[in-house]
Amino acid sequence: MMPKISLKAARVNAEMTQDDVAHRLHKTKQTIVNWENGVTDIKFNDLRALSELYAMPIEYLNIPEKREKTKKS
Repeated sequence: MMPKISLKAARVNAEMTQDDVAHRLHKTKQTIVNWENGVTDIKFNDLRALSELYAMPIEYLNIPEKREKTKKS
């Protein structure tokens, strides 16, 4: 079984930049950054598109858990 790979590593292995992915998926670069850093959740259709774009099955992609925002004191 293949170990899971981070979204960033999958993107780099596909020789794509965050701008490239954003353009291909009709998203903003910030959206891609947020997905890779676990800031926002990825909808299934977007996850499937990433899987196809990176030529990698969804189950091999390590999706970061959404991080809770911390309040500044």
